Amino acid sequence: MVNSTDPFSASVVPFEVPEQVRAFAEKGVEQAREQYAKFKDVAESNNSAVEAAFGVASKGASEYSTKLLTFFQANTYAHLDFVHELVGVKSLSQAVDIWGNHTRKQFETFTSQVQELAELSRKIATETAE
Repeated sequence: MVNSTDPFSASVVPFEVPEQVRAFAEKGVEQAREQYAKFKDVAESNNSAVEAAFGVASKGASEYSTKLLTFFQANTYAHLDFVHELVGVKSLSQAVDIWGNHTRKQFETFTSQVQELAELSRKIATETAE
């Protein structure tokens, strides 16, 4: 048996929602769904752009690290060769010549390496910004 005074009873509707209010509420819900869909699309497209930027930056960082390791290896071998030459000197003037040549070569190498790193940094920054 259904109690007619029970407001939670399925057979009793305590009040009727006017059609205008119902239409207004449905329109609001529909607009909220549309706005959510637009927001979701924008968020997803921006998310992929951010992921792409981080991917390019990560690749660039890897290139930069590889370049640094290559320079480190080349500089290490140059210093070892320099020490090997110094060990075999027979006179002070020969040692001064070897030292001067090594210093000049290392300065040229250092200048070249700094330019390469600067160019690589610009390239990475440009690709990441794109």
